[in-house]
Amino acid sequence: MQQLAAPLTTIPAPTGGCRSRSRSFFMKKFPFSYSYSPHKRTTTQLSSSSRLYAAVDNKQLAVLLEVEGVLMDVYRVGNREAFNLAFKKMGLDCAHWTEPIYLDLVRKSFGGEEEMLTLYFNKIGWPTSLPTNEKGSFMKTVLREKKNALEDLVKSKSLPLRPGAEEFIDDAFKEGVPVVVLAAYSRSGENIARPIIEKLGKDRLSKIKIIGKSEAEQSFYGQLVLGKGVSSSLDEQLLNEARKAASTEKQKIAKEVAARLKLRVDIDTTSSEGMQKIVTALRAGAEYAEVPVPNCVLVAGSLPGVAAAEQIGMPCVVLRSRLTSRAEFPSANAVLDSFGAPDLTISRLRLINSS
Repeated sequence: MQQLAAPLTTIPAPTGGCRSRSRSFFMKKFPFSYSYSPHKRTTTQLSSSSRLYAAVDNKQLAVLLEVEGVLMDVYRVGNREAFNLAFKKMGLDCAHWTEPIYLDLVRKSFGGEEEMLTLYFNKIGWPTSLPTNEKGSFMKTVLREKKNALEDLVKSKSLPLRPGAEEFIDDAFKEGVPVVVLAAYSRSGENIARPIIEKLGKDRLSKIKIIGKSEAEQSFYGQLVLGKGVSSSLDEQLLNEARKAASTEKQKIAKEVAARLKLRVDIDTTSSEGMQKIVTALRAGAEYAEVPVPNCVLVAGSLPGVAAAEQIGMPCVVLRSRLTSRAEFPSANAVLDSFGAPDLTISRLRLINSS
């Protein structure tokens, strides 16, 4: 098996520590989400390549896109660089993550950023002036500076969208396929996701629908399950608590098994609340696109989105990124490597949606 990344032994040995210098409304607005007539046909003008699929075009299609890992491979082109910028700003001259070191830290920590910092500084040595009882606050400072650096990076022109992303969206527009971009559950937060989406340009932004936290909460489904007007019985609350406990235990077991097998996997560490937010965003996307959930296709970059799509019966394809290049997605309808033929195209999504 090909080794994914260099082991942590590639990190320099300690040199005395790292030195530091310092419903009516909703049913009118979203009629296709909850009442759908199979006899209603789309009126969109299909491109010549799609005429082959005319038999399935009376089933509407909408495309839902995640941001991180799909529109931009953030954890390949931005996250590592943001950490290095944070180290530099804090005067940690001996701290620098090459790509092999970064990928190995991700693998060993399952992507947990505090765990990545702990592994790294345990290996090279913590800043000599840092008291042991202040390691936690030190890591929080690093992560805050890293987040600020990542925001600046994604706003700059130095971090591009994935090749073919813009052309894929343009093809969807030409075929009358609604495009929805999901910022609500982006791993780095909506403040990172929004600048990435803006790289699509004003013309595309005027044609797509962006689902952030507020849009998800204001959707018909969001009003029902998140809000606030709907009270939970004691039995429901107890059931939710039981699910949380079971989820935590399953996460622990999965990580231990993966570590023993020395496999790089993408483990679903999403809490029950987190999963509900993703489900809400997906359903909101279908509502705003005015297309039934089974006729939408989610293009996901990570396991939580795939799991949520499976839960509600929404077809899903995975677009691999650098960090998910070896992960398994058994419940996805397809796992693809890039935008454009022969991988991710509107024609291919039509076939997946019809099967």
